[in-house]
Amino acid sequence: MNSGMDRDARTRARIEQHWDASERGDIDTEHAIYAEDAILDYPQSGERFRGRSKIQAQRGGHPAERHFTVLRIRGGGDLWVSECVITYDGVPTYSVSVMELTGDPVTHETQYFADPFPAPASRAALAEPIPGHDR
Repeated sequence: MNSGMDRDARTRARIEQHWDASERGDIDTEHAIYAEDAILDYPQSGERFRGRSKIQAQRGGHPAERHFTVLRIRGGGDLWVSECVITYDGVPTYSVSVMELTGDPVTHETQYFADPFPAPASRAALAEPIPGHDR
């Protein structure tokens, strides 16, 4: 393996560890992926959290029972995307996390959230259901 592939394998393992720690509620491991001065953006609410300690504090203060299901992780080099279902108090929300790295740590993450919605009947003849393991 070349060093780029080695780095990508290490980065993928760290991102998987991040999501696994999120599911387990291990906040220290969950946030170890971030640089000390990392930025987390939530475009829908217009919020920016600057610094690992603020990122960790705002997640630690979330009142809901949360569960994380990773659908897929794709990326390479300095840009990685995770598609997840985050369940808050039993209600699923689809999430896309875009992580930018500088060296090993994540220096900027942008996280988008979308609620599920019913498929309109007008598209029924054109669509097929996404298999459960991909959704």
